[in-house]
Amino acid sequence: MPHPRALIFDVFGSLVDWRTSVVREVAAVLATKGLEGDPVALATDWRAEYQPGMERIRSGGRDYVALDILHRESLERVLDRHRLREYFDEEEIKRFARCWERLDPWPDVMPGLMAAREAGFLVAPCSNGSIALMAHLARYAGFHWDAIVGAGLARYYKPKPAVYAASCEALGCAPGEVMMVAAHNDDLAAARAAGLMTGFFARPTEHGPGQRTDLEPESDWDVVTEDLP
Repeated sequence: MPHPRALIFDVFGSLVDWRTSVVREVAAVLATKGLEGDPVALATDWRAEYQPGMERIRSGGRDYVALDILHRESLERVLDRHRLREYFDEEEIKRFARCWERLDPWPDVMPGLMAAREAGFLVAPCSNGSIALMAHLARYAGFHWDAIVGAGLARYYKPKPAVYAASCEALGCAPGEVMMVAAHNDDLAAARAAGLMTGFFARPTEHGPGQRTDLEPESDWDVVTEDLP
């Protein structure tokens, strides 16, 4: 296998434990408001809006908008569904939606990213999150990136090939010189189709107890590890 010049990483689920973090944030907001509700159910419903919101853009039904906006719109729908929307004004909704900037990294992430940089790789997030979201999340979690690439740069959402192509170009690399690293098989399949190398590790608790997807590699990815090396 050729030696990659750059490693680009999926973020939500792969590098950060979004579920635990968002549940914590939801619980804190409800407690501050003195509201009763199920933080796990609300966080799960909120995340379930993630792919449908992006798919409308991927399919051409809507012009590109940043994930920050999709998160805010979907939060309003979920609060309405849980009969909580009336307790929040617009500014509170905006602040609430920014909890996706405060997600805790999995324990192996910081040493893994540090090792990658020390080995001489360029490292960057290739996420569906906006550049602003990735910058705020990096400051919160302590990530040190060489660049921020992904959907915010391409103004499109993975798994569209344009996202991987724009990310490689921004790093000054040919696709074959870049490895996409993720805990999601579909992300890696799209990256491979775009000409990138692929690295897989599982996050078997990303979606909580009873997770049934992405528990193991579903193809012969170039590198498969138990966690970030």
